[in-house]
Amino acid sequence: MSLAPSVAVPRTAFNPLSLYIAAFCLLWSFAFVAGKIGVTDCPPLILLAARFSLAGVLILGISALRSEKWDLSWRDAVVFAVLGVANNALYLGLGYTGLQTVSAGLGGLIVSANPVFTAMLAALFLGEAMTLRKVTGLALGIAGVAFIVWHRMSVGTDDWHGILFTLASLVSIVAGTILFKALAPKGSLWIGNGIQNIAGGLAVMPFAFTLSSFSEIVPSARLAGAFAFLVLGGSILAYLLWFHLLKVCGATAASAYHFLMPPLGMLFAFLVLGEHVEFRDLLGILPVALGIYLVTRPAAAGPSA
Repeated sequence: MSLAPSVAVPRTAFNPLSLYIAAFCLLWSFAFVAGKIGVTDCPPLILLAARFSLAGVLILGISALRSEKWDLSWRDAVVFAVLGVANNALYLGLGYTGLQTVSAGLGGLIVSANPVFTAMLAALFLGEAMTLRKVTGLALGIAGVAFIVWHRMSVGTDDWHGILFTLASLVSIVAGTILFKALAPKGSLWIGNGIQNIAGGLAVMPFAFTLSSFSEIVPSARLAGAFAFLVLGGSILAYLLWFHLLKVCGATAASAYHFLMPPLGMLFAFLVLGEHVEFRDLLGILPVALGIYLVTRPAAAGPSA
């Protein structure tokens, strides 16, 4: 009896997207904690001007050392500069000002509303489909986030001025997300991120020098550690991952991962800053996870013709 020859089964290529998503969520959520540490010992605008400028110099300097080809047109460079004003100067400038008087957990909650507004605007201006599945997922994400932090808001320990600044930062990140997808800059995201940081630093500097004083800086090891993370993990790596996710996932799906920021941010705030977290808050992760799955799950393919 003869045996049929074995048929080689092709190996499925490894898709690193899941690792990119996990890294982005961890970096982005921990940035709220690092930012809270930073603004405790340094005026927020000075901290951001230094952060953006150093990150931009590092990115473009590394590109020059590697003799990386400049493949951005002038139009693309201008687009990344505009994104630097929206995503860096306005989003983080307003957000860090708010972090002076609100908790890292509440700051993460407010910004986590990003997917809702992004999804609505993406449907209006980018032509992204707003299906019942996506609407259900967004609703579950909102419900989970509200459940997680409702008691924190009811305590009333956060200043309303800080809440207004944080809401304004939310508007900025939504605008930056839509602009990135609508203007669709080509070329290297690495160099584009460098331009974005330089533009953000230049936009913040005049306000940092006129509204803040270097005498307010309290040098400390924790400030140095927070600053290092914000430059390397936040401005360089997290934003590079964010742009990549926007390109491959779409504005609505990529923004849906922001629903994970409140539970992760509060977990990090509890571990690092000692901010109070109750076990019931963590139960909100369940509807959040289900909501993200519904928003990001590819639509079922119809029958082929």
